[in-house]
Amino acid sequence: MKTTLYILLLILATALHGQDEVVDIDSRRELFVDHFMIEKLDGVELKIHEPRDAGKVLAFDKPWEGPFCGAVTIIKDDSVYRMYYSGRPSIVNVEHTTTTCYAESEDGILWRKPDLGIHEVMGTYDNNVIFAGVGWYGNFSPFLDTREGIDPSMRYKALGGDLALVPSASKDGIHWDFIQEKPVFEYGHFDSQNVAFWSEEEQCYLCYFRDWIRVDGKKYRTVSRTTSKDFINWTDPVEMDFGDTPHEQIYTQQTHPYFRAPHIYISLAARLQEGKKVLTDEEAEALGVHPAQSNDCSDLVLMSSRGGNRYYRTFLESFIRPGMGKHNWTSRSNYPALNVVQTGSEEMSVYVRKDYTQVTAHVRRYTLRLDGFVSVHAPYKGGEMITRPFRFTGDTLRLNYATSAAGSLRVELQSPEGEALEGFELENSVEIVGDELLKAVSWKCNPDLSTLSGQPVRLRFVMKDADLYSMKFEQSNHNCLL
Repeated sequence: MKTTLYILLLILATALHGQDEVVDIDSRRELFVDHFMIEKLDGVELKIHEPRDAGKVLAFDKPWEGPFCGAVTIIKDDSVYRMYYSGRPSIVNVEHTTTTCYAESEDGILWRKPDLGIHEVMGTYDNNVIFAGVGWYGNFSPFLDTREGIDPSMRYKALGGDLALVPSASKDGIHWDFIQEKPVFEYGHFDSQNVAFWSEEEQCYLCYFRDWIRVDGKKYRTVSRTTSKDFINWTDPVEMDFGDTPHEQIYTQQTHPYFRAPHIYISLAARLQEGKKVLTDEEAEALGVHPAQSNDCSDLVLMSSRGGNRYYRTFLESFIRPGMGKHNWTSRSNYPALNVVQTGSEEMSVYVRKDYTQVTAHVRRYTLRLDGFVSVHAPYKGGEMITRPFRFTGDTLRLNYATSAAGSLRVELQSPEGEALEGFELENSVEIVGDELLKAVSWKCNPDLSTLSGQPVRLRFVMKDADLYSMKFEQSNHNCLL
């Protein structure tokens, strides 16, 4: 009887602490935007990195655009960058004055507004308008459909609508047709960008849309999610879970798969501080701010998700602060564009709508190193991070990292139980110093990891004055280091 009980307990312990704890990462890139891959931090911490201001890239200066433009989306399609946004010169007669506008770029930095000749707006066809007169309140939200085998005439898809979401599609991202005029989803509050994309990880279309919840008698803007296999039939919505974090007014959430690790969804969310008035009435009037848009302020926060209805709010601090100048502290300024895109060999860009309701309304670009949202950060005195057990595919471990001249990083491979593996001990790790995106990790006389491919392991990172942004296993060729 005791033996049987022992075996049952052993099976239970194995299920709870053995295979079920081992995650298969294959050869995908893993970022440290959350604690998913981390089991222990000792003397190190996760650090959020604020993007660098790279300046204004596009002004809303056409007669059909104006100070109330919004709902910005950036899509990189091979060598072309496409920008979509609502044109809205007035806060009144919205249904008759709102358009959807288009700009494009070869590098994501210098943008132009082509004369498309699709719609007559304000007496001219010489404009950059792709939608006009459809009664949408500026929340058209397109995406490039990456689903395998997709019809080329429907490479681009979008949802848009004020009271319900209507699907449309395009071959070139410029000329659009409705897939159907009947709404495909009606169970939400759609007065901001409602984003959709194909998830390779979950094998379905996802839509994240704005919703409301009531907590202790107070209403909060929040996010819900629905899924679809065909972009037409959508499941009942599910409220997103933000974990054990304070309730805040999350407005435009801009959830999208990160282009270098699409199993991780990055959310650049607008956090509205409702009723937090920074400008005096006189200051607002001097800026030309509409009276209804000077009573609040907002900033950007970073969230992430790995599927399902869970957001990880690893950081409650601002990702991008409003910045210096009174013009940055009006209601609904500092709203992020949808998508982070690569704009250089080592750089990616975030775009933000600034100066809302002001004649200076524009889109601004901010930059980060690739994968540079968050790092495992070690101070000068040093520390270490140990991962959870995982399986990988490949023979080389590459790191995106940076150290100071005095800093360093070493890596040890361990068994799931935490024992150093022979040949991959910390003392055999070749010290890493520098600043690189794809640094190969090596061990003296044993650089080839192929013998461990597919086996459960842990990684132990010992760091000093260093930042670790991401890791990735891949197949490469090696020469033994003597």
